[in-house]
Amino acid sequence: MNLNITGHHLEVTPAIREHVTQKLGRAIRHFDHVTSTRVILSVEKLLHKAEVTLHVKGKDIFADAISEDLYAAIDLLADKLDRQVVKHKEKVTNHNHDKHTEVE
Repeated sequence: MNLNITGHHLEVTPAIREHVTQKLGRAIRHFDHVTSTRVILSVEKLLHKAEVTLHVKGKDIFADAISEDLYAAIDLLADKLDRQVVKHKEKVTNHNHDKHTEVE
């Protein structure tokens, strides 16, 4: 998996990089078919914004979060991404393939 973390008007320190890697690792562990991940961290006036685009087989999953604290924005982003990945995984997994019933 390819992880790309960039910052706009913000320096990406090793502590921030480690926090992003740790938080996104939880969402990525749910789904094995992740090809690449792109994270953009930015500061706009007094608000910190975190965006992620997760490239999986057949779809791109996008999530963003805004907060007054960068670490809080990353945490919100990880929660949103986690929910979206679980939802996508449930759609991809076919649970009804063994339950074919014949209607007479």
